[in-house]
Amino acid sequence: MKRTSTAAAVIGAVGALVLSGCAANGAPGDGPVEVTVWHYWDGTNADAFDAMVDTYNASQSDVRISASNVPNSDFLTKLRASATSDTLPDIAIGDLVWVPQIAEIGTLADLNGRIPDDTLTDVNDALTSFGTIDGKQVSVPVSANNLGYMYNKTLFAEAGLDPENPPTTWEELKAAGQTILDETGKPGYDLYTQAGDSGEGLTWNFQVNLWQAGGDFLTADNSASAFNTPEGAEALQYWVDLIDSGVSPYAKWGEFEKGQGGSAQEGSWMVGIWAADPPFEFGTARVPYPSDGEPATNLGGEQAMVFENSDAEADAAADFLSWFLEADQVTEWSKETGMLPVLDSVATGSAYLEWVESTEPRLLPYVEQMADAHARPNTALYPTVSLAFAQEIEKALAGEASVDDALDAAEQAVNAVLKNG
Repeated sequence: MKRTSTAAAVIGAVGALVLSGCAANGAPGDGPVEVTVWHYWDGTNADAFDAMVDTYNASQSDVRISASNVPNSDFLTKLRASATSDTLPDIAIGDLVWVPQIAEIGTLADLNGRIPDDTLTDVNDALTSFGTIDGKQVSVPVSANNLGYMYNKTLFAEAGLDPENPPTTWEELKAAGQTILDETGKPGYDLYTQAGDSGEGLTWNFQVNLWQAGGDFLTADNSASAFNTPEGAEALQYWVDLIDSGVSPYAKWGEFEKGQGGSAQEGSWMVGIWAADPPFEFGTARVPYPSDGEPATNLGGEQAMVFENSDAEADAAADFLSWFLEADQVTEWSKETGMLPVLDSVATGSAYLEWVESTEPRLLPYVEQMADAHARPNTALYPTVSLAFAQEIEKALAGEASVDDALDAAEQAVNAVLKNG
């Protein structure tokens, strides 16, 4: 593949470092800089990534990428162990919310100046901002997904609803859900109502409606909660009303995926999972939002971080990521994996959109709402915050606490985590 002039310049610099004795093993002129990558992808995603690594390696001779799969459940533990033994990989690719934690495991390279400015400015703003810590760009996104509205067209038709006209507002969603319940006896809309072991299922889904109502989850500096507001109460009351009406049964997440529910707030990855062999005829749409609110969704995906093992390795790793984030590669990666493009130019460009329209038009609402996507708080304490929040909010959903009391308790619990670590 043709390399950009910026990438070629970086490769040239890396080659010079190799010749001057700055290769990974410290021996002068003994071959390309070796760059190790850890990721947790498997199946189609891993195969697609390996193919791209092969293409990159074949495109030049100064850098060689070696990729390894580390299971998701072991990823952070193995990184911590490797930091202790000075065997960190050069690139770690992990869940977006891991970035602040990984930044505490080892020293991450600043990618400003290493990855072309026009690439960084083309990346979705919410995704770029998440990798910004203390003024440094310590990560870049390599994949993206978000939450949208997915619905069962068959149940819509059975309930007398137009399968080609999904709801666009909270009010319409509640009305459609009630009609499905009344006409079919099946719940109209799945909600993730239980905290579980991590809380994130509930928290991540709730944040969408919180932002839509005009609220925030934490303060801008992530030092305190920001959800105990009229906007937060509006979002939580929306969930409570859905449950109280029977449209969204408590503790029944998964009914929609079994074909036993009318709709749910589902991730873009479900389109890929169901595309070849859907369990029922399904449709997708942007997430409905309040008629007096604003569109919003929640971002997911993976980010790549470069450890500062050496200047040569960091520069070589950044060159690979610069190549990976070129429009041609982003387009191909998105087509092969079903992940959403991280570059605005690709997400709005004709080459990708024509492929979506001809191959999987149900992805289009997810692509379009990337412009309205928010990222979760960029703090290493986020996992603990998410659980503390969900455990208190669940009480309102279970009918054990009022909306105001649940928000008060969640505020106290989250602020305690942020204060005490």
